[in-house]
Amino acid sequence: MKFKPLHDRLLLKPMTAETKTKAGIIIPDTAQEKPMQGEVVAVGKGKRLEDGRLQALDVKVGDKVIYGKWSGTEVKLGGVEHVILKEEDLFGIVG
Repeated sequence: MKFKPLHDRLLLKPMTAETKTKAGIIIPDTAQEKPMQGEVVAVGKGKRLEDGRLQALDVKVGDKVIYGKWSGTEVKLGGVEHVILKEEDLFGIVG
């Protein structure tokens, strides 16, 4: 399925949550933390400024990013979980 975010929104594929502790204990689904890292899958064209100019986004497809725990909207596209959010909800790009 093809998806193109609008304006300053982007589509992320969240990293999978840990299912085991370092000691090997299996963590049940109900106790797993929501992942706060993901990979950028698609980006919009940018944010429209008050003077009408288009400001390009700082992230690009393939960037690994950290975002807020409760940020964005979770959607399922092509059977895969994704998150749609605005660039301002990102905290930064990972290495």
